[in-house]
Amino acid sequence: MNSRYACLVAGLLAWTVACGGPAPVEQDPLAGYRLVDLTHAFDENTVFWPTGQPFRHDRTAWGQQPAGYWYSAYDLAMSEHCGTHLDAPIHFAEGKPAVGDLSLEQLSGPLAIVDIQSQCAANPDYAASPADLDACEARHGHVGTGSVVLFRTGWSQRWPDTLQYLGDDTPGKADALHFPGISPEAARWLVDRGVAAVGIDTASIDPGQSADFAAHQVLAGDAVPILENVASLDQVPERGAYLLAFPMKIGSGSGAPCRIAALVPHK
Repeated sequence: MNSRYACLVAGLLAWTVACGGPAPVEQDPLAGYRLVDLTHAFDENTVFWPTGQPFRHDRTAWGQQPAGYWYSAYDLAMSEHCGTHLDAPIHFAEGKPAVGDLSLEQLSGPLAIVDIQSQCAANPDYAASPADLDACEARHGHVGTGSVVLFRTGWSQRWPDTLQYLGDDTPGKADALHFPGISPEAARWLVDRGVAAVGIDTASIDPGQSADFAAHQVLAGDAVPILENVASLDQVPERGAYLLAFPMKIGSGSGAPCRIAALVPHK
């Protein structure tokens, strides 16, 4: 095990034990945990922002080669902001970090889930408020500095139906979208808590009807990375898990496709 990973695991285990989770097992530092993939697959069904480039995976080689070996290869093309992805702060704040400037420490941490499914079921344009965050803390405990906060709206169950997921499937048009997000006031609440990153299981941290992307502006302005189109949050408890996000390291990118996972302790 390399030193970087060993330090991460040691910190994770110490934090989880302090919270009453499973005790360390010397033979396997991850014994007592399961990995939950929070990433939608990238393929021909991937939902993309209506004004962006869809996912393309073009076969350039496939089959047995004259020299006697099998070989396959593809060309890959898509928008940075396609499928499960990272928004770097530079996406909405001049002079803030690009994808390549972000450390892995900024994209990992104790996970706090904010469940707003009932509100979103009643209103597809719902924007989570500070009151939702206060209520979540009252039920599940304090959201501490360095936490990764993900909002569970239930929208990932609509993937990959573009019309159901985005609220509109008109090509090239992004002004008639309907899906939940968070308010700028909630974004400010999170910034004031010193969270490491924020994410959601919809296409944007701002609701689909937003015209100014105010929550993006607040978070990006404080250099907080954003994770969007997160999957499978129904498999993660509100507290007790640890999040790991690994975006493609596009040096000057405003965003990047991202593999996201949660380490969840067994009950």
